[in-house]
Amino acid sequence: MKRKISASFLGSKKVAKVLVRLNLTDVDYIHVDVMDGKYVKYKTMPYTELCDITYYTRKRLDIHFMVRKPLKIIDDYATLNVEYMTFHLDIKNNLEDVFKKCHEYGIKIGLALNPKDEIEEVLPYLDKINLVLVMGVEPGKSGQEFIPETIQKVEELKKEIKKRNLKTLISVDGGVNLENSKDLKEADILVSGSTILNSDDYQNTITELRNSKLEKNSKKEKNT
Repeated sequence: MKRKISASFLGSKKVAKVLVRLNLTDVDYIHVDVMDGKYVKYKTMPYTELCDITYYTRKRLDIHFMVRKPLKIIDDYATLNVEYMTFHLDIKNNLEDVFKKCHEYGIKIGLALNPKDEIEEVLPYLDKINLVLVMGVEPGKSGQEFIPETIQKVEELKKEIKKRNLKTLISVDGGVNLENSKDLKEADILVSGSTILNSDDYQNTITELRNSKLEKNSKKEKNT
């Protein structure tokens, strides 16, 4: 499967301009971080604000909820052009209720693994979700340095998914750049913010991130 790219605008001071530029690329998703100021320190992307900025893009949304009680706000966000909604394991709502609500809207479900979380914590849900979002940094703040152990976590998770013959995808969020993306060969989706937004050519950077998986595999083949 061709790797997909989800572009994050967290931390951008010119969101509308960034979204217009991203809309001209072939990026697969716009990654939206919704924070309630309780699950994490910061508060971002209330529904009304997200409604306003989606005017600037036709891309499908990949929403990452860093909130304690997502159940009461899913109804609002589901009215937008959303493909994925991702939640954390330690929320205050019952996960099964959250899943049911997403299914009512035909929205794909993701669960996030924080750096401190063990893979075993998500295993019971693998056959009930569409995506595991592996955090490469602590959730809640852009521009952090990628945690190297994330690579091994992704590889172990992929082995389990293949072993169980599931179609669950793996996405990696936080600190992803052109260099470490080559080692994240088992990731199906890469979430990237600063690497794309700080580049002169969004499309070229998106293409490089997408093809880094192929580049890594071709190097391995040459060495065998």
